[in-house]
Amino acid sequence: MKKACIFDLDGTVADTLGSIVFYANSALRECGYREIPAGRYRYLVGNGADRLMRGMLGEVSPGFSEEDVRALRAVYDRLYESGPMYLVKHYPGLPEALAALRAAGVRLAVLSNKPDNVACSVASQLYPEGTFAVCHGQRAGIPRKPAPDGALLLAGELGVLPGDCLYIGDTDVDMETGRAAGMETVGVLWGFRDRAELEAHRAAHIISSPEELLPLALG
Repeated sequence: MKKACIFDLDGTVADTLGSIVFYANSALRECGYREIPAGRYRYLVGNGADRLMRGMLGEVSPGFSEEDVRALRAVYDRLYESGPMYLVKHYPGLPEALAALRAAGVRLAVLSNKPDNVACSVASQLYPEGTFAVCHGQRAGIPRKPAPDGALLLAGELGVLPGDCLYIGDTDVDMETGRAAGMETVGVLWGFRDRAELEAHRAAHIISSPEELLPLALG
């Protein structure tokens, strides 16, 4: 039995794609750029807001400057922080799976490349109080995923060894993070990416429904 499960946020415990698309395209319009098709955002998200801005600008304005990145980020942050729960929902079956894990004594946590204040706000509003023992987003001084630093810090805060953790996410970044931290990785197919990406980055397990987490964590 595992002692803890550390989850990615976007595309893993929170279906945020519609929200990201809305605010990102709103920021692009406000800054005078064209919108990006919703499906492209599946491949732009996952590496933090600055990388998202660069990816967006690469789509609509090749040759962009760092000032363009800062300007777009400022607009995006202002819009997103005005309503981070807009269009956000949980994935079917996940609340029940998380409740079952907690009932069995498994500690749950969230680690996201989303800014810390927004990540923790989304996690705390989407699920009942106490679902996650700890939540961390991107914070100053801590390298973002796929660096293992944040995952290892979470394991320490949870009081468990890395080998006693499952690391659960939907992207290559998540699989690299978990492996670098010495955790058993689980790739989920209900998120933003596909099986081929998870397999290419050596996910230890790949699951298509939340209930499949239970035997992996409790077995």
